[in-house]
Amino acid sequence: MCGRFVITSPPAAIRQVFGYAEQPNFPPRFNVAPTQPVPVIILDRGARHFRLMRWGLVPAWVKDPRKFTLLINARSETVQDKPAFKNAIRRRRCLIPADGYYEWHVSADRKRPYFIYRADRKPIGFAGLAETWVGPNGEEVDTVAIVTAPASPDLAVLHHRVPVTIAEDAFERWLDCSSDSAEGVISQLTGPHEGEFAWHEVSTRVNRVANDDAQLILPITDEQRQAEAPKPKRAAVKRAASGGDDGQGSLF
Repeated sequence: MCGRFVITSPPAAIRQVFGYAEQPNFPPRFNVAPTQPVPVIILDRGARHFRLMRWGLVPAWVKDPRKFTLLINARSETVQDKPAFKNAIRRRRCLIPADGYYEWHVSADRKRPYFIYRADRKPIGFAGLAETWVGPNGEEVDTVAIVTAPASPDLAVLHHRVPVTIAEDAFERWLDCSSDSAEGVISQLTGPHEGEFAWHEVSTRVNRVANDDAQLILPITDEQRQAEAPKPKRAAVKRAASGGDDGQGSLF
């Protein structure tokens, strides 16, 4: 899956890779989280354009988004069948530029975050699906989800699913929705090839959405790992109360 990602390349570099007309100036983001606005590339009338959309797709048929679970990911295996995605995969495919993403690996009863990125350090184009939700008063909210696929054997040691990344020479085919069909792009919905991505463990500071700085993507140091190690739980100690129960049977 993909629940946090990073976009740190300069805007000019992202524009060069994705080839959109606009020249937005956006700051580096080291901890992009669901519900936040994210850069999205669409194809409109034959030209690529930069848009900001809220991460967490809301289908057009939802009446009240407050009562609907945000869809931050879409499974590649069922994307053509699920009501929330079957129209978007045919008509509203998009790209989400990134420089990497985070995954949490569970081992020894602990969750450790890892930063995952292309081995050549080039920007990534996540496969995205977009929807515009229109409210009862005519308000519009553009929303997006990231397509995921089964992980290659090397990445599967961290998590069994990964974001789908579209190769640069396949951007145009993925973005072109003029045929109103997904048949020509379903073959693109695969995870990265083995060896294409690298990763390293990072500090648990990334767990807090409020933290958004360059230190988050650096490899964790031994000092940080020791400081972040879970403290051993203290066993409850019963305290004998003279003269009756004082209502505090244990200390923690």
